[in-house]
Amino acid sequence: MGVSSDFLVIGSGIAGLTYALRAAERGTVIMVTKREREESNTRYAQGGIASVWSESDSYDQHVEDTLLAGAGLCHRDVVELTVREGPARVRELIDLGVEFTRRSVKRDAEYDLTKEGGHSRRRVLHAHDMTGREIARVLLESAAAHPNIVIHDDHVAIDLITRRKIRGLGNRLREDRCLGAYVLDVSRGEVETLTARVTVLSTGGSGKVYLYTSNPDIATGDGVAMARRAGARVGNMEFFQFHPTCLYHPEAKSFLISEAMRGEGGILRRADGTPFMEGSHPLKDLAPRDIVARAIDSELKTTGDDCVFLDMTMHSGDWLSERFPNIVSRVRDFGIDPGSEPIPVVPAAHYQCGGVVTDDHGETSIAGLFACGEVAFTGLHGANRLASNSLLEALVFAHRAAERSLERQSDLIDDSGVEVPDWRTGLATNEDESVVVSQCWDEIRRFMWNYVGIVRSHRRLERAARRLALVWGEIREYYWSYHLTRDLIEVRNIAEVAGLIIASAQTRRESRGLHYTEDHAHTDDRNWCRDTIL
Repeated sequence: MGVSSDFLVIGSGIAGLTYALRAAERGTVIMVTKREREESNTRYAQGGIASVWSESDSYDQHVEDTLLAGAGLCHRDVVELTVREGPARVRELIDLGVEFTRRSVKRDAEYDLTKEGGHSRRRVLHAHDMTGREIARVLLESAAAHPNIVIHDDHVAIDLITRRKIRGLGNRLREDRCLGAYVLDVSRGEVETLTARVTVLSTGGSGKVYLYTSNPDIATGDGVAMARRAGARVGNMEFFQFHPTCLYHPEAKSFLISEAMRGEGGILRRADGTPFMEGSHPLKDLAPRDIVARAIDSELKTTGDDCVFLDMTMHSGDWLSERFPNIVSRVRDFGIDPGSEPIPVVPAAHYQCGGVVTDDHGETSIAGLFACGEVAFTGLHGANRLASNSLLEALVFAHRAAERSLERQSDLIDDSGVEVPDWRTGLATNEDESVVVSQCWDEIRRFMWNYVGIVRSHRRLERAARRLALVWGEIREYYWSYHLTRDLIEVRNIAEVAGLIIASAQTRRESRGLHYTEDHAHTDDRNWCRDTIL
């Protein structure tokens, strides 16, 4: 049985919540989130939001820093609109109640702006080292209090519903249109049909496609996979950002050591204490993330060491505890005192710079379907995202998507007369060997890490493609034979995303930004200064 609303939002991070709060001013919103509503990539964002905030900074400088990090593929018009609209969106967060860190305890004190890799100025607003958690707290409280917003926890989106997928309509339509989504209610084990005039993908990224990642378990590329299956355009999936510094410890899982630590003077060193970034880039330890991640990868392959070390001992333990309370507390739990010894770190998959192609208002190539946040490819990040531009992009484009949705609400096609069929289980039975799903999951993540990671080659990519083809066969057979579970939906999605990353990487015959291949080690502006659109 179907449930209808004006707006269906899939995902409960900063992008989805920002969109929902704005859209709810003029319509009903159903938000679905695959686990509890607090669990999103936003929650784990430590660094902050990059925004022009001080008199010593300028829009032009932020634009140029973004373009330089993006290695020639940023869309300048998108960069400029994002940078210029950013301060207003940040001010709205502050008005809602977000408490960014100030230079003193005084309420009217100036904000404590920090500096991260690739930035020429201090422009990153932060809430100590838990910025995402603070933003998510305020937005979730606002959404929970809004009478027009209903949030369903433990609801996993399966596939988008489009008019072309409905029998009898496809051949008569000039353009396709999204009508909503099929969603698994995990607690009941039943699939719900949710229809809406506008559907928004705000599902975050896909870091779990790799063996080592800073992302939480929810980051399985659901939005990109669903959009691709529905026929939407997807772009620049070869550009996957590996954060240079994740905590290296056998008991630590996906814990990020914020780039802001290097912004406060942190130095990357080999096991023998030798610093190694000076010869890699003029900005040394504050070089863009792709440069730092490759430098660390090269060090590890050269020395055979398991990790490198981030030295913060130029600061006292008390200062570090005040500035980075969450990080310091966590690493001390593992027996590491950053005030007196360096922190062991390794690169890990961190951010998906490509995604579902959108226009400058977040609308995809399928009418009625919007995407904002990490799931979207807006053109802002190019071949490498500038640090702390991610939360900025989510804010700006969620707002723009909501504005466009509301502007066109009266013009949207009324699909109430279209009969959307309920989900059919066919001959599916209860699963009997869940080990198949876990085995496929592990295989994908391992060959993606080994063959489609920081450094690639044609041979490695071909190996990855062959292995994925074998795993895909098992996933398809299992998917159509058994009743759906969250794990089965997620493994299907990471397989879809893995294929998109491999295909995009095979297409680009050069090295640029986050895509580095040994077979074409140089950047080729003449032939490849363009996006990869699938």
